[in-house]
Amino acid sequence: MTAFAIIVDFRLKPGARPAFRRLVDMNARTSAQVEQGCRRFDVVEPRDETDRVVLYEIYDDDVAFEAHVASPHYAQFDAESAPLIVDKSVIRCDLVCEGTAS
Repeated sequence: MTAFAIIVDFRLKPGARPAFRRLVDMNARTSAQVEQGCRRFDVVEPRDETDRVVLYEIYDDDVAFEAHVASPHYAQFDAESAPLIVDKSVIRCDLVCEGTAS
């Protein structure tokens, strides 16, 4: 079974990043701690782009990701962050090589 990765690119309303980060950081931490199929949930900020946040997430499979989207903490994040977002793009990926440091 192929692991599932997702990249989400958020373009935020000017000045919304602090409020968005509070919400997305809580969602990321909760997902990583309580979702059995969530392997990784990173929140990154592109340098010199103050109104942009990107997520990189890895799940055991599509089913684990669908469980994430159906979770109460995701629903809360989605509802509370919606007014802060100008645009959102989602890239669904198969994880084909997981590089790790030894």
